[in-house]
Amino acid sequence: MKKLPLTLALTLALAGCASYRPLPLHDQPTWLTEIPHLAVATDRLGFPSLPPHPFAPGADGLDMTDVAILAVINNPDLRLARDDAGIAHAQAFSASLLPDPQLSMSADFKRHPDPGASRGYTIGPSYDFGSLLTHSALASAGRHDADKADLNLLWQEWQVIAQARLLYIRIVEGQRLLDVLAQQRDFLAQRVDQVQQALAKQLITLDVSNSALTALLDVNRQTADAEKSQNQLRHDLNTLLGLAPSVPVPLKKDVSLPEIDTAAMQAIMQRLPARRPDLLALKSGYQAQDSRYRAAIIAQFPALSIGLTRARDTSNVASQGFNISLSLPIFNRNRGNIAIEKATRQRLHDEYQQRVNAAYTDVDRLLKEQDINAGQLHRAQDGLRQMERQRAATMQAFGAGNLDTLVLINTEASLLAKQIEAITLEQSMLEQRVALLSVIGGELPLQFKESEHHE
Repeated sequence: MKKLPLTLALTLALAGCASYRPLPLHDQPTWLTEIPHLAVATDRLGFPSLPPHPFAPGADGLDMTDVAILAVINNPDLRLARDDAGIAHAQAFSASLLPDPQLSMSADFKRHPDPGASRGYTIGPSYDFGSLLTHSALASAGRHDADKADLNLLWQEWQVIAQARLLYIRIVEGQRLLDVLAQQRDFLAQRVDQVQQALAKQLITLDVSNSALTALLDVNRQTADAEKSQNQLRHDLNTLLGLAPSVPVPLKKDVSLPEIDTAAMQAIMQRLPARRPDLLALKSGYQAQDSRYRAAIIAQFPALSIGLTRARDTSNVASQGFNISLSLPIFNRNRGNIAIEKATRQRLHDEYQQRVNAAYTDVDRLLKEQDINAGQLHRAQDGLRQMERQRAATMQAFGAGNLDTLVLINTEASLLAKQIEAITLEQSMLEQRVALLSVIGGELPLQFKESEHHE
């Protein structure tokens, strides 16, 4: 009957143990070989600038929000980030658990037993009460670390969304550039054929023929460079979306992002640290370290361990009592760990302030760059309209025989340069808006609140 409590305790302990399950590795790629059909609401993705948008790619391709949704769900790097968040939550769970008590047992046997001698033993449970003093602080640190991991994951999702938008913009705008270059190439190819025929009849000079051929070769070079860029961007997009390189990703040609509201931007700037997941993650990390600093200070006090003992010696004399173990803080006093935790907390404090300063600087820089590019784009569009009118007049004069081919080719080259400038500026402004939406957390109302996180 005396063995029953011990047997029952061991049975219950074994019943709560975890069991091993194998997780084999795979040596083959696990890309998706086609665009999946998903049913995910964007309000579950944690990015405030994504409006409600069901993932339903049509025959005309994916729009910018479709690409962002697919990137968040299937990006390989985000899968690893979610695993990291799972580790952080497991560590927080581990920190929240109370330490187990200890049970010590020993037995004594006489090598030459006397008559009436018995087997001696000592048995007694004990518990380290000193670990209870730091448990609350370390558990709090674990919770803040879990919050930090979740917020870092959210911030990484924002970056993936921004990267998906950038790739979408660059591919669509790059296709616009290819279309313009294709029109110019067809036009110049016709002119080169005409010039070659006129040169064979000695109706024009060699310099006119060379100018036409040089212009065509230059457009061919620009086309090849643009095609290489598109190929790289397409592969980058497939990698971001977790798709096999051979999977075609049709994209819509619509590229639209909200205009920047300066007044609303000023209001957003006032609460920027409460919107940015990376800043909130740094704050949670600082709070976790502050809890560790508190735990290190508490740990300088004497560690107390109390146990009960029950014993019988080999003379068959039984006894029971208790033992107390108390550390003496004379030399160490945990001063080294306190200094480390304090210095680490100072470093996190400075890192948070530096990141806040950088966040405001990034927003200010992007807003000013947007204004500069807006003025430049306005002037480029005015120049483009003038060039289009000049081109129409030149074509009319050329058709009437009042201008030579060289003037027409130079006009086309100037028009192409202005078209490329306008496309480049429009793409730059769109990319700046993507960056701005990322660093401010979108244009929607405040998503995060300080009260949502452990202080």
